[in-house]
Amino acid sequence: MAKSTRLGDGELEVMQAIWDAKKPVTAGSILEKVQQKRTWGLSTLMTVLARLIEKGYLTVDKSGGSNIYSAVVAEKDYKNKEGRSFLEKVYGNSLSAFVSALYDGGSIKNEELEELKRFIENAGKEE
Repeated sequence: MAKSTRLGDGELEVMQAIWDAKKPVTAGSILEKVQQKRTWGLSTLMTVLARLIEKGYLTVDKSGGSNIYSAVVAEKDYKNKEGRSFLEKVYGNSLSAFVSALYDGGSIKNEELEELKRFIENAGKEE
């Protein structure tokens, strides 16, 4: 995995656009996706792409007519690492404290708790 550098919001949106594509992509296609949320121009995107390459999250293939960007870090790996880091920092590594806070704050509904319960029940079973 890349360095332990955490991604900023804009960097994460760029990575999400690349992960969603499920294949190497051009800056133009990344910009099109990112502009659904941000009012970035190409120069801003190019700066973010350069940072992501420097941080070890992306590679770029400059051999063709257009630069083609590929993720080095898989989406699942990043989310696993960040989820664990968040849980450790904010909730003292207590999943129950996290779920309780979501429930008490009205961010999680009873149906979602039932879904989580089914997940936990099935997680211990061998497939």
